[in-house]
Amino acid sequence: MITEVSITQKAVAITFDDGPNPIYTPEVLDIFEKAGGKATFFMIGEQMKDQPGIVKLVAEQGHEIGNHTYSHPKLSALTPAECLAEIESNEQIIRELTGQSPVVFRPPYLDYNHDTISIVESKGYSMIGALNLEAQDWEQPGVEHILSASRKCVKNGSILIFHDGYGDRSQTIQAVKKLVFELKSEGYQLLTVSELLNLKEKK
Repeated sequence: MITEVSITQKAVAITFDDGPNPIYTPEVLDIFEKAGGKATFFMIGEQMKDQPGIVKLVAEQGHEIGNHTYSHPKLSALTPAECLAEIESNEQIIRELTGQSPVVFRPPYLDYNHDTISIVESKGYSMIGALNLEAQDWEQPGVEHILSASRKCVKNGSILIFHDGYGDRSQTIQAVKKLVFELKSEGYQLLTVSELLNLKEKK
């Protein structure tokens, strides 16, 4: 599970899970457009089927779409065949809607076992975690908590996790808006996860 990338450049990858959402995903896109940065969206297949237009918009604007399974199960509770089906169903929807094949994967609940690792690696994915899990934005702990817990994790090559899907994400949006502009003013590039991984390879 990759939570950060060892690079010398001032660059981070900000990621969003569980979308697309008709309210919050467009707000995230607006923040990143104004900041001149890119994000990575780990999308759920069921949500993509409900919001195909947003999926296409995310891809058209140059952001990365990662695989977050079709129905967001705990993968360690599934058989290997069920796990593979969850990943491949999601993959197919992303390809159908964007013409692109996902190359980064995040397991729901960051839950996985040896079978999950084998399947993900056999499919050619990088499995992506994050550093700022203490932010717990999915629990709506308050904008300042999300911000302070995330700021502590900012360094060259950090991968940060937030959520644009399920429930009220207004705290997340407020926190991300502040954080993105702080990072830009400090000279950080906002890259997709794949762009961040590619920087490591170019060292």
